Amino acid sequence: MAPRKAAATHSYAGLDRVLHEKARLSILTALLARPEGVLFPQLKALCDLTDGNLARHLQTLNEAGLVELWKNHDGPRPKTLVRLSGKGRQSFLEYLAELERVVREAKAHSAEARRGRGELPPGWQPA
Repeated sequence: MAPRKAAATHSYAGLDRVLHEKARLSILTALLARPEGVLFPQLKALCDLTDGNLARHLQTLNEAGLVELWKNHDGPRPKTLVRLSGKGRQSFLEYLAELERVVREAKAHSAEARRGRGELPPGWQPA
């Protein structure tokens, strides 16, 4: 994780865009809780995504090395099992730690703001 610049304390560089997108966050959360993997239709239902939407997000995650896609052609229809890769598990846990840091920081700033409202100098008006 790259160190944060003092002047850009709220840029949150540790919140990787590949992981931070809402649907991918849902997918990774579902997979983190199920190390044995999840079949495509179950993952689709867990994340409330369409076939195409889930397939596209899985492609992005797979290209980044974060998930593994396993195929089984036993039976009338092929099945796809999705699992979090070792890199994906580590990356997602680091992402969650950074997100927790963001939340702690926001709460601390909120507490500071409640203590001293930060009144504006004379002359300022709503835009």
